[in-house]
Amino acid sequence: MSDIVLHGYWRSGTSYRTRIALALKGLDYDYRAVDLRAGEQHGETYRALQPQGLVPAMEVGGDVLVQSPAIIEYLEERWPEPALLPTGPVDRAAVRGMAAIIGCDVHPLGNLRILKYLTGELGQPPESVRSWVNRWIGDGFAALETLIAKHGGAFAFGDRPGLVECYLLPQVYSAARFQTDLSPFPKLMAVAERALADERIAAAHPDRQPDADGETK
Repeated sequence: MSDIVLHGYWRSGTSYRTRIALALKGLDYDYRAVDLRAGEQHGETYRALQPQGLVPAMEVGGDVLVQSPAIIEYLEERWPEPALLPTGPVDRAAVRGMAAIIGCDVHPLGNLRILKYLTGELGQPPESVRSWVNRWIGDGFAALETLIAKHGGAFAFGDRPGLVECYLLPQVYSAARFQTDLSPFPKLMAVAERALADERIAAAHPDRQPDADGETK
């Protein structure tokens, strides 16, 4: 039994990015599935753990950490090697900025609760929701394509996978679900394909999680 317990959902982008970070750090953890479609995140038990009712939450050493950026930063500080960030302050800021394009400006606009609001309270049809998601993915990926051309090597920043890949791969997975045209982003997609060839990262894929059910919608 591991000292780390990750509460997540197989298809959640934030859970996926946290799994990648744990995998790149080589850390073992116990996984506790939270079924978002069944509403388990709103139950008293989970709300006592994570007051927002969002995934992931991570228990470690008797403490509970929430919000994937904070969890990943904790992992980097607690287990600095292998590093997710480069060494210099400017390079570290550049990597954090690339990750934030997804974490701050793309992913939040297409997560489950936003999509439910669009289809529920606002009554938007599926084609409008798809257009909404694709707009923000396209804007973010266009910026990342430029930054990868500037900073990238084999991966998004330099020649080994790190923080950017933690954020990028879940968004590429989401883009495929929403049929986003990814042909304008060849450098970004080359990074994603190379990262997915790494077995550590591949093991974090949604389809390989114990609660995966094959649902694609």
